[in-house]
Amino acid sequence: MKWITRERPKIDRIACPWLISRFVDKEAEFIYVPYNEVLIKAKELDATAFDIPEVEFTHYNEQCTFDYIIKKYKIDDPAVLIIAGIVRGADTDRHDIAKESAGLWAISAGLSHNITDDYKLLETGMILYDSLYSWATHLYKQNHLQNSPFESLLHEVYNKFLSDKKSKSKKTPAWVKDLKNMIQDQIDTQFTFDLKQISNDLELNPSYVSREFSKYFEDLNFGDYVRKLRIEKAVTLIETSSYTLTEIAYMTGFSDQSHFTRIFKLHTGKNPSSYRKKNAKK
Repeated sequence: MKWITRERPKIDRIACPWLISRFVDKEAEFIYVPYNEVLIKAKELDATAFDIPEVEFTHYNEQCTFDYIIKKYKIDDPAVLIIAGIVRGADTDRHDIAKESAGLWAISAGLSHNITDDYKLLETGMILYDSLYSWATHLYKQNHLQNSPFESLLHEVYNKFLSDKKSKSKKTPAWVKDLKNMIQDQIDTQFTFDLKQISNDLELNPSYVSREFSKYFEDLNFGDYVRKLRIEKAVTLIETSSYTLTEIAYMTGFSDQSHFTRIFKLHTGKNPSSYRKKNAKK
């Protein structure tokens, strides 16, 4: 089936071909022509026009053509529905719909500026949306790795601590046990850590928890304690799973293989590959 739209695509006119090719018609052919030729060429070529006014496949109210295709063909893939919000926000300049919409617009506009051949642009855009689909399928709830990866976790602990901060008990604070459990539970989840923002929100001295932390966590500061748990998790995965070392590094929160290897060796005395070989001989 042939599909035709106006030339110089950016958002919908790249996103829709991706959606059609992946979920509607794997053999679909896409044609870009000047705006005033779309309907004429559609008749000549027996093609379906899309993303122009007064055709079936177009914008309706606040939704874009991508949304209509999902509705028309009853596509219920959860990742596609996530992408739909991002595409809608980018295509209609409503970046409040999804935080990723502004990024999609920026990348799409940059691609259109750099690639003047619409068909090469479509080819590149297909790769972009395949990547976006993988993210929406597998990585939607993950944040990018940071050096101190636990803002959300600490924010919850601080809130619990704040509710009891008037207590002056000399016993180990209740938040210490909570924090230990939460760090262990969330060791595979990646967060950013902004102590200044947390302190402003909770009206606490930003150095307080950092100063008190080591008293209850093996005489380690927060970063060292988290790295220790990440390495312990990595050791368990090496010993009990078939994941590659690259996968294990990612799953335990390390930004790259070399960083993982350095920290692993620092804690265990061996690099990960040597450790795996030794374990395999047991």
